[in-house]
Formats: sequence, structure tokens, C-alpha cells
Amino acid sequence: MIEMTPITIEGHTFTAITVRLPKTNFLAVTSDKGYIMCGALDVGLLNAKLKDRKIIAGRAVGVRTIEQLIEAPLESITYEAENVGITVGMPGKEALLKML
Repeated sequence: MIEMTPITIEGHTFTAITVRLPKTNFLAVTSDKGYIMCGALDVGLLNAKLKDRKIIAGRAVGVRTIEQLIEAPLESITYEAENVGITVGMPGKEALLKML
């Protein structure tokens, strides 16, 4: 099942996406400029093969719900995320606010 729901962080609306798969969930929260995602995100691929797309994204590992994703510290980020002030270890919700 796929769920898309709006979530609000400090008065700003983001889209939360949950894809329920066998034995795991795929999680993402997106703004108009970027997104954070669960451990399925391949930050290395975005930085190497898709660098020209300038994708702003961050990855949190060990999360199973959207709530955990927005609270968890980011384990890795893209070069473009770094360029807008996002850092490794920053909570997902803080990173999302930098993606406005």
C-alpha cells in the first residue's frame, strides 16, 4: 500500500510518503526543493552519477515510521544538501526546513 499525507513542521507543509513493502517500509518526506528518505536512499549514487541534477537530499537509517524519519539524525547527505546548510547528524525536520 502507498500512503501520501501532508505533514506540518513549524507551519510549513511537506508531503510524507510511505510505501509498505514485504518486511520493510520505504519512507520519504519531500518539499518542493528536496527530500529526506530512509536507508534505501543511495546518496553515493546521487553525488556521483546524478551530480548534474543537483539533488538536495538526506538519508536516515534505522527508521520505520515517518515520525522517526523526521526526528532521526541524517546519516548522509548530498553535496547540494550541504550547500544549503544541511549537515550530517542534523535531525530530518531541521533539514526539511532548510529545503524551503
